[in-house]
Amino acid sequence: MAGELSTWKQRVVDLLYWRDIKKSGAVFGASLFLLLSLTVFSIVSVAAYIALGLLSVSISFRIYKGVLQAIQKSDEGHPFKAYLDSNVSVSEDVVQKYCNIALSHVNCSIKELRRLFLVEDLVDSLKFAVLMWVFTYIGALFNGLTLLILALISLFSIPVIYERHQTQIDHYLALINKNVKNVSELVLSKVPGLKRKTD
Repeated sequence: MAGELSTWKQRVVDLLYWRDIKKSGAVFGASLFLLLSLTVFSIVSVAAYIALGLLSVSISFRIYKGVLQAIQKSDEGHPFKAYLDSNVSVSEDVVQKYCNIALSHVNCSIKELRRLFLVEDLVDSLKFAVLMWVFTYIGALFNGLTLLILALISLFSIPVIYERHQTQIDHYLALINKNVKNVSELVLSKVPGLKRKTD
């Protein structure tokens, strides 16, 4: 199970870092096209158009192969026979495995949200409140689909940019981190009752 998960993670990393340009390009292009389509049409229309497109291709290919077999008087059978005979059912083990992974993530998220909303650590809860306040402005500027499109573009571009310019980016991130830490410590020292609990 752990081996399969690491293989799956490696495939995702290879996809995001453009190790195979054709695969990454196909996934990025198809995902971006789908999201852009959803900005113009409803999800029902997009699903219907995709289904119609796939059916047009498969029906055309089926008719073409049928005509070709009639002309050549061959008996090759159904062109999609190999796919029709293949097993496409999802095993219970696979479902159980991914349900367990999802469940562990959900439980972690619930625990973290409980900690933040019930103010176990005042500083962390205040940071979360500021983050939510920032999200109110982001939500006012962009809708969900625009954020998904930006997230997709970032997913396929930021890792490559970071890989190529890692030294400079790490340098600037360290400077930003240092400044944020200094400001945080200054605020904590000035405001009474905001000092973080010492572990």
